[in-house]
Amino acid sequence: MKKIHTIYKSLSDKQVIQHYYETYLQTFEIEFERHDVATRFGKTHVLAAGPKDAQPLFILQGGNCISPMTLSWFLPLLKKYRVYAPDTIGHPGYSDEARVSGRDNSYGLWICDLMDFFNLKKSAFIGPSFGGGIILRLAAFFPERISCSVLVAPAGICLGSKRTMIRDILLPMIRYKVTSNQKYLTAITNTMSLSSMKSIDQEMIGELFKRVKLENKMPKLTKHKELVHYVAPTLLISGEKDPFFPSEKVTVQAEKIIPYLVDCKTYPISHFPDDEHTRKMNEAITAFLDKYYI
Repeated sequence: MKKIHTIYKSLSDKQVIQHYYETYLQTFEIEFERHDVATRFGKTHVLAAGPKDAQPLFILQGGNCISPMTLSWFLPLLKKYRVYAPDTIGHPGYSDEARVSGRDNSYGLWICDLMDFFNLKKSAFIGPSFGGGIILRLAAFFPERISCSVLVAPAGICLGSKRTMIRDILLPMIRYKVTSNQKYLTAITNTMSLSSMKSIDQEMIGELFKRVKLENKMPKLTKHKELVHYVAPTLLISGEKDPFFPSEKVTVQAEKIIPYLVDCKTYPISHFPDDEHTRKMNEAITAFLDKYYI
């Protein structure tokens, strides 16, 4: 019998993560349409909400998390745009679990399949973390599908200090997995949010650490030559204290490789924004979309 690939450590672990997914969605008090889209890489589950006649906006989830967690940062945008939030294939959620390469055009093809299902030739995109790296893969191979984009602490541009990530993230994660001691999880989430992480997010991250085989391959670092045909307006948002993608490195490199980088917003945050900076981030994104999403 052929062994089925799974990212979960057991079937019960998958069920627990999907239960958290549903619980998280219920906190929004928003009606979502749910679609299962057949792509060339497998089934992809997509949440859709917002006015049906509004401009489309794809919001791509961060890596090794669930789509509702990412969506929670951008809820104000659902009032004005028709938002599509796919569960990244090969990541936690309801999509198929086969992992997709972040080194070639695979993620770009995956997004194109989703857009074709919804009859969209172009769309605006928002991608935090791993989701930003996916946008850059789309920009490298299918730039004509992007009207404009917002990269929030994105993968695919440059990396932070390996020493810092090992010390502040990897080692406490290993200790948490071995001991289930809450102090190690708290240490990680404090680093990722400057001690401002919502309890629901901290709990969710703890469950993901214990129950999911985490994706450890980020989308490849994008080179300038890959983006020579990408001319869509782009907004970069980054955090000064982000251990994964610190603003001082990301901003400099982004200015070198992204042809039409219209603005860079830097906030005194880590990888997860606090409530105040989530509000500021949405104000900046709204102003950007109002100006450049034509």
